[in-house]
Amino acid sequence: MSVRLIIAGIFLILGLFMYCVCVLGLFRFNNVLDRMHAAAVGDTMGMFLTIAGLVILSNNFFQAVKLVCVVVFIWLTSPVATHLIGKVEILTNNETDRGTRRKKK
Repeated sequence: MSVRLIIAGIFLILGLFMYCVCVLGLFRFNNVLDRMHAAAVGDTMGMFLTIAGLVILSNNFFQAVKLVCVVVFIWLTSPVATHLIGKVEILTNNETDRGTRRKKK
C-alpha cells in the first residue's frame, strides 16, 4: 500500500466519523437551533475531510480542481443557508427564547 492511499483512507474515515457525530447531535439535542448548529458544523467538516480524501486519491488535476470548487461552493453557501434557517426559526417560533434565556438567581 502506498502512503497516499493510507492518508486518503484516514481522511475518508475521519469524514465518516464527523458525519456520525453530526447525526448523533441531531438526535441528542432538543432545541432546533442546537440541532441546526450540530448539523451545519458536522456536515461542513465531514464534507471537507471526505473531499480532501478524494482529492488525494484523484489522479487527474482537473478532477481535483472540481472537487476543490465543490468545497468552496459548499463553504460559501452552507453558513448562509444555516443562518437563514435559524432566522426563520427565531421569527416564527414564539417559544425559542424559553430554552436560551438564563435563569435568574
